[in-house]
Amino acid sequence: MTSLPLPEWAQHEAVWIGFPSAADLWEDDLVAAQVEVAAFAAAVHADGAGEAVWLVAADEAAAGEARQLAPFAKVIVEHFGDIWLRDTGAIVCGSGAERRAQGFGFNGWGGKYDLPGDDSIGERLAGVAALPYSKADWILEGGAVDGDGSGLFLTTEQCLLNSNRNPGLTKVEVEACLRRQLGATRLVWLGDGLLNDHTDGHVDNLARFVAPGRVAIPEAVEDDPNAAIYADAAEALLDAELEVVAIPSPGLVERDDEIIPASYMNFYIGNAAVVVPLYGAPNDTAAVEALRDIFPDRRVIGLPAGHILTGGGSFHCISQQVPR
Repeated sequence: MTSLPLPEWAQHEAVWIGFPSAADLWEDDLVAAQVEVAAFAAAVHADGAGEAVWLVAADEAAAGEARQLAPFAKVIVEHFGDIWLRDTGAIVCGSGAERRAQGFGFNGWGGKYDLPGDDSIGERLAGVAALPYSKADWILEGGAVDGDGSGLFLTTEQCLLNSNRNPGLTKVEVEACLRRQLGATRLVWLGDGLLNDHTDGHVDNLARFVAPGRVAIPEAVEDDPNAAIYADAAEALLDAELEVVAIPSPGLVERDDEIIPASYMNFYIGNAAVVVPLYGAPNDTAAVEALRDIFPDRRVIGLPAGHILTGGGSFHCISQQVPR
């Protein structure tokens, strides 16, 4: 039987976190994004009460910045295109001596961002961690699926059935692939992801398991550009007989007059802390309070992530946990 990925709330040995390294990609946001990533890493580490942090830098110059900003972390220098290790890193399945790193094909989110090193960083990091690695012959990004550890997974049709990933694969065939590589026994299909999400609707920006069979999704506010998407997701989850808990949405968030896919759903569940991205939106505090009710056994921390978001994602997107 294929070993399953543990749910994110299971105990971790460590977490890989991508550290912003490329000035030509991050431009004026580079230094500020590095500071935000280091603050996220510190919250997850929790002065040693959380989990080990393995910061991944693309070159020695970035590694030097990482060591200065996060002296508590182990800094790994491995070349990559950009920091989105949730998507480019391997998914670690199983626990203890049975752990294995499952890799997938990667094509730059449907050919949008083809950057050297992103298609092999997962295998290289698995090697550094001495984890057995295998690679599937189809394309999948880790942020496109979310599981509760029982074999139940969420995903979106917009991403997994997109012709820019695995042209020709049917829904039934995609489900068979997930069963083969990740041990999926049931898949709940949502429709579209957030507006203007360059990942083509990753589910980790829309709906997240917070306990077995329990899913958090955003609750729309006035003039929310994603209101219909949230309503559609809620209906699909309820039809699947899952428990749904609402988290206030950040609503309309713009940069340079463009709507950007800001989401509190991009939180990370660590051993000691749940870290929530904040955007200077009216519901920042309410979202943190809602997640405190969901995770009473962990410290729930909201941290600024606006500069990371300029790259297209947030805390969950830049991290990939390694279970104990």
